[in-house]
Amino acid sequence: MKFTNSKSIYEKSKNYIPGGVNSPVRAFGSVGMNPIFAKEAFGSKIVDLDNNEFIDYISSWGPLILGHGSKIVHEGVEEVFQKGITYGLSTEKELKLAELITELYPSAEMVRMVNSGTEATMSAIRLARGYTGKEKILKFEGCYHGHYDGLLVKSGSGALTFNMPTSKGLTEGITKDTLVGRFNDIADLERIFDNFGNKIAGVIIEPVAGNMGVIGADEKFLKTLRKLTIDHGALLIFDEVITGFRLGLEGAAGYYGIKPDLVCFGKIIGGGLPVGAYGGKREIMKEISPMGGVYQAGTLSGNPLAVHMGYNLLNHLKNNTQIFKQIENMAKDLEKGLAESAQKSGKKVTVNRVGGMLAVFMNDGPVNSFEDVMNSDTKLFEKYFKGMLKRNILLPPSQFEGLFLSAAHSTEEIKYTIESSYKVFELI
Repeated sequence: MKFTNSKSIYEKSKNYIPGGVNSPVRAFGSVGMNPIFAKEAFGSKIVDLDNNEFIDYISSWGPLILGHGSKIVHEGVEEVFQKGITYGLSTEKELKLAELITELYPSAEMVRMVNSGTEATMSAIRLARGYTGKEKILKFEGCYHGHYDGLLVKSGSGALTFNMPTSKGLTEGITKDTLVGRFNDIADLERIFDNFGNKIAGVIIEPVAGNMGVIGADEKFLKTLRKLTIDHGALLIFDEVITGFRLGLEGAAGYYGIKPDLVCFGKIIGGGLPVGAYGGKREIMKEISPMGGVYQAGTLSGNPLAVHMGYNLLNHLKNNTQIFKQIENMAKDLEKGLAESAQKSGKKVTVNRVGGMLAVFMNDGPVNSFEDVMNSDTKLFEKYFKGMLKRNILLPPSQFEGLFLSAAHSTEEIKYTIESSYKVFELI
């Protein structure tokens, strides 16, 4: 297996693009190698510039539920393209997608389209502050909500401390109203609300954390969170950029049976194209301009191509709900096989799974929190990643990212992946 062309393009890219990549996770730095550059993809496969073909478990970080190049998702795109890709005016397609989202996701009585998950989360937070008249936002350690300034923080030494920025270019003033709690820690959650409850405008959470591997929220933790937000007049914001319409038609809200006040969606509702949206209760959403005083705008929001592809995907899932079970069943088989392959070789590994999302932690487990994740053996993961890559299996290039299955993956590919895992664990 050679990566000659990828290496050449990478070296040239470094002269024009910071780090040679347009998103840090694509740099492959955490697995000790140069990035792979994609050339094309189809179904469950991705092909790089050197014509290496891989079984793809990145799936563009989640939106490709039907796999790469789905004819269902792409249907009618050429006609949309020919008629116009942007107008600076509203289109009927935006209405159709909004109607469908509100039909499928009951907590979203109204939705506003944006261009990315980051835009969705930062807009939802502004709305929470505008609606409640309060300033503080609570997030959780290890949950990623895009690169919005106010959320790029991590927990300090104390559970109730205000948190320092985790990126240069941010000031303490920007993050002073951000609180960080411990994921799945009820006692910590209760302490935060005891101290700051009357000042908290909203709480944003990934119900299934997808950016520290894959960790599902404990049901009791989420129910406690829902009660505390209601008791203190704070809005509960579900970040479903990864889980929305992947765990099911009602996302994590349906999976856990908990209704948030606001929800954020991302690339899934664009069928893989850049898109986002935030939605929620009608009385809250009416606070957004031009109806209310919370301003938010975007020239390309509701882009015709993105909403067309998103409608195709969501409408297909609506009429073929068995797809969710199909993907979950494959994920269950993969979870069991990967765990057994590690156990047989004597490696300390924990496999977490929620629906069709899973993560392989080089960690004795259980892995239920950010602290647990940080005990993982990243060097062992690097060896595992490279070993699987040699067998033409592309895993996410980081211990802290999740695997995503699609309806395009086959039982034969799952079996091959498990067999390969046995061989790799025996060698590393």
